Amino acid sequence: MNRKPQGRYVTISTVGEKAKAFIPDPLPPHPPIDWSSGLRAKFDQAHLALGRLDSVSALLPDTLLFIYMYIRKEAVLSSMIEGTQSSISDLLLFELNQEPGVPLEDVREISNYVAAMNHGLSRLNGGFPLSLRLLREIHGVLLTKGRGSAQAPGEFRHSQNWIGGTRPGNSAFVPPPPDRVQECMGQLEMFLHDRPEQTPVLIKAALAHVQFETIHPFLDGNGRLGRLLITLLLCEQKVLAQPMLYLSLFFKTHRRHYYDLLNIVRQTGDWESWLDFFAEAVIATASQAVDTTRQILALFDDDRDKISGLGRAAASALQVHRAFLQHPIATSGRLTGHTGLTPATVNKCLANLERLGIVRELTEQKRNRLFSYTRYIEIMNQGTELPGDIVQDRV
Repeated sequence: MNRKPQGRYVTISTVGEKAKAFIPDPLPPHPPIDWSSGLRAKFDQAHLALGRLDSVSALLPDTLLFIYMYIRKEAVLSSMIEGTQSSISDLLLFELNQEPGVPLEDVREISNYVAAMNHGLSRLNGGFPLSLRLLREIHGVLLTKGRGSAQAPGEFRHSQNWIGGTRPGNSAFVPPPPDRVQECMGQLEMFLHDRPEQTPVLIKAALAHVQFETIHPFLDGNGRLGRLLITLLLCEQKVLAQPMLYLSLFFKTHRRHYYDLLNIVRQTGDWESWLDFFAEAVIATASQAVDTTRQILALFDDDRDKISGLGRAAASALQVHRAFLQHPIATSGRLTGHTGLTPATVNKCLANLERLGIVRELTEQKRNRLFSYTRYIEIMNQGTELPGDIVQDRV
């Protein structure tokens, strides 16, 4: 449905030239969303997909261990959209203080994302509302170190930014001027809190994501925080019991269409096309997450069966196996500290797990040997392959 532009342009002067900055209208859209073209049925499918995801996640033997890796996968994917080229293995090596195979700044940026996500989820679990204060806190963690640390972490911007191009005059989009950011974000916060009217949560997440990206309230990290906002909202409103839905892979796969739709909404008010895309993203992503969960469950069951055949050595080997669930790349020393087993016992367990084809040694040395739970990492790596035409938006 075509409406009118969902905001107004104002002339600004920045970096020595004039440009047109866009100030979005408050949400929800007017006139209201048109549900007559099958859009409601699409959102019903999306809700069913989320329900299946919640159900299968409850079958995990230790949900928190799986979430540990799933959050890291999302951190890799979301950062990848911004041009960061790193992998889950690089991040795990970084967390072990080993040498990753990519620039240190790349992997530190992903580590910051994990910390930012965990901070937001922890605050929500503690009863803190999803608010501008919390978004600034999360942003402060996101940009705490490395690239972006000089870009006012935790503060709304006080200077003009733009998306694409080398200056506002040749950019793809110019967000609101800095003196309007607080007002625009205040209106977004009211919408998140169901003012002026109540909005179903999944629709709210879809609309709020576009609005956040349009305001682009920070100097850096807007894309990552805008994608994280979706999951935080779904978790806060108990649509998801666990943070298992991340749309970064879908947005990465369809990134050109994704960016086109954001502009179409601003220019023509066609929210329906965006909502159809968003619902498809939820359906596809939730289905992929269900498949990943089932693969993980099958892997764990199969590996535990193999380990159970070790006889008296099985109990210790199962302890080491469980430690690999928490951190699929580990040194023998870390495994000793994590399990409380003696170094000799851990080494015997590792030898057994290697023989069974469950873990693989990454080093060839007598001390500080590094081992990988290879198949687990392969399953979690699905979809994180680096494409050749990653869109880079570092504003």
